[in-house]
Amino acid sequence: MSYDVQLFKRETKIRELKSDDEDFFEDESNLEPFTAAEKQELHERLLRYGCAVAGNADLQGNIEYENEDEGALAFLTDRGLYFSTNSNPFEIGMTASEFTDNDAFVKYDPQNDGWEEIE
Repeated sequence: MSYDVQLFKRETKIRELKSDDEDFFEDESNLEPFTAAEKQELHERLLRYGCAVAGNADLQGNIEYENEDEGALAFLTDRGLYFSTNSNPFEIGMTASEFTDNDAFVKYDPQNDGWEEIE
């Protein structure tokens, strides 16, 4: 069974909470795009966390990463950062939470009631 966690811009969370669309995440236009600087920041941070680029970027600038030590994959697009694992949900959940340390990004965990609320 795969465990997935996503990271989005704060504006996406605000938009989703105001929406009553069950397929909100299926419409890319609902997802606030990262700036070039934010995407570069996420890329560099993934590398510091031990992720390696797992192939070439595709035509849309999407990058796939893998962390063999943690058994995790990450997929960085212009509108979201998607973590996935079959073996270590705690690690990807903690990593995604750590990426929310600057108020620009928020964590969405579909297996755990959605948006992470930090108190």
